[in-house]
Amino acid sequence: MIAVLKQGTTDQQQENLISWFKDMGLDVHISKGEFHTILGLIGDTTKVDIGLLESLSIIESVKRISEPFKNANRKFHTEDSVIDVNGVKIGAGNFQIIAGPCSVESHDQIIEIAKRVQASGATILRGGAFKPRTSPYDFQGLRGDGIELLLEAKKVTGLPLISEIMAINDLDLFEDVDIIQVGARNMQNFDLLRELGKTDKIILIKRGLANTMKELLMSTEYIMAGGNENVILCERGIRTFETYTRNTLDLSAVPMLHELSHLPVIVDPSHATGLSRLVEPMALAATAAGADGLMIEVHNDPEKALCDGAQSLTPDQFDTVARKVRKIREAIAE
Repeated sequence: MIAVLKQGTTDQQQENLISWFKDMGLDVHISKGEFHTILGLIGDTTKVDIGLLESLSIIESVKRISEPFKNANRKFHTEDSVIDVNGVKIGAGNFQIIAGPCSVESHDQIIEIAKRVQASGATILRGGAFKPRTSPYDFQGLRGDGIELLLEAKKVTGLPLISEIMAINDLDLFEDVDIIQVGARNMQNFDLLRELGKTDKIILIKRGLANTMKELLMSTEYIMAGGNENVILCERGIRTFETYTRNTLDLSAVPMLHELSHLPVIVDPSHATGLSRLVEPMALAATAAGADGLMIEVHNDPEKALCDGAQSLTPDQFDTVARKVRKIREAIAE
C-alpha cells in the first residue's frame, strides 16, 4: 500500500502518521519527490482502514499494490533512482559503459585493458576475480589476488570497479570494490542477497538464465528489504530453445523494467549473445531501447583469453562500439 501526502504536510504531521503505521506493525518506506512525498507501507496492510486514511487532511491518495515486490516498485518511488558510484552516476538519463575482461589474468593484462577502455569512454572497470564456470576444470579466477590486481588498475586509472561475488565468506575481500555484482547463477542465492542487503555497497544484480522479470525484482527485494537501496538491474539474456546464440537477449526487459521499477537498468550484450560480432548491434539496440548503461567484455588478446574469449571485443573494437553508442545517445536525446 502507498499513501501520497499532500504538499505542505509538515515534518511533524508526517512523523505522527509514520508512528501510527509503525504501531500497526508496518514498515514504512519514505520516498520524497519534487512535488510529493510517498509513504510505502510494507507488511500486513489489511488492518489499515483505507477510508479513515483517505479522510486525513494530509493525505492526497491511497493505493494498494498488488505486486509482491515493494521497495523496487515504481509506485513506491515514482522518480528514477540515480546510483552514484564515486561521482559516476547511473540512471535518470545518466548513461555509463562498464568494460573490461571477463576474468583478471595478470597485472599487465588488466592495466593495459583498463587504460584502453578508459581512453575509449568507459567509466567503470569490470573484471572477474571469482569465476563461476560450468566445468570444474575451467579457469576459476585468481580470487583474492585478482581483487588486488583490480585495485592496482583503479590506482592507475581512477576507474571505479565492479566484480562478481560468489559466496558470503568472500565479502570482506570486496571492501574496496565499488560495485558488487551478483551473477545470473546467484540471482536466487537468497542467503547471499540478505547479507548484501545489510551492507551499503552498490549491488548490480543480473537476471538469471531462466528467470522472469518478476523473479529478478523479487530477488532485488531481498537486498532492498535489508535496507540497501543501492541496486542496479542487469539484463544479460535468458536461456531459450535457440542454439545459434549463447542466450537470447530480451531487450523488451529494458522498457518493461523501467515501467515496473525505479532502479537503473543496464544491458550486458556480451553474455547475451556469446559472440563478439553480435556485441555491437546488440549494444546499439540496447542503447536505443533506453538502457541506462552497458556492460561489455574487452580483452587485449581474446584468442588467448582464459575465459569467454569468443564474446570479448578487442580494445579497438570496443572503441568503435563506444563511438557508435554515443551517436545513438545523441539521436534518441533529440
